[in-house]
Amino acid sequence: MKTARLCALVRGYVQGVNFRWYTRQQASRLGLGGYVRNRADGSVEVVAEGSRENLEQLLTWLHRGPSLASVERVDVSWEEPTHEFSSFEVRY
Repeated sequence: MKTARLCALVRGYVQGVNFRWYTRQQASRLGLGGYVRNRADGSVEVVAEGSRENLEQLLTWLHRGPSLASVERVDVSWEEPTHEFSSFEVRY
């Protein structure tokens, strides 16, 4: 299976609404590795690795987020995977 690396910056009302927790749930359900963390500018950073198909599913979810979130924009870049992740975690 060919793997890819998704780097996404989610902007909008995305902190304080359990965005990280739900992102970890989605990514784990999809079998992805990586992390999610809040950034000082109010955005949420997501780095995930896995199959392109599953990453696309996560990306679709990131455009919506959990019910209390209000996603305004998702900046996306695709990179070569580093295979450094064994699970998906919330970073602080």
